[in-house]
Amino acid sequence: MARDTPVRNRTDAAATDSALPNLVTIVGRGVPSNFEITVDGDLEMLADDPVAEGTVVSCGVAEGAIDVGVRRFRFSGQMANVRLVDWNGNEAPDSASVPTVHVEYGAADR
Repeated sequence: MARDTPVRNRTDAAATDSALPNLVTIVGRGVPSNFEITVDGDLEMLADDPVAEGTVVSCGVAEGAIDVGVRRFRFSGQMANVRLVDWNGNEAPDSASVPTVHVEYGAADR
């Protein structure tokens, strides 16, 4: 059965927002690409099933693939690293096909 709300490690949404106050959004550009983001705090994906979306989240690191759509993650701490690679293995900023990344510190729950 599909869930209507994001999967969270805690049951109290207000506690989660304060524990994971930041948001990173990866937006696909229609070309298969890989991404890896690393934070120096906790990280969780806002998705019903991260594995079904082709994303692995572990110990402050998220790694996955995207072509269209968005992947959203809430995190604590600071963004430590972002790596984007298009289907040919070309990294940003050398490829205009890699996804865009938006980081918002102190983001309200969405």
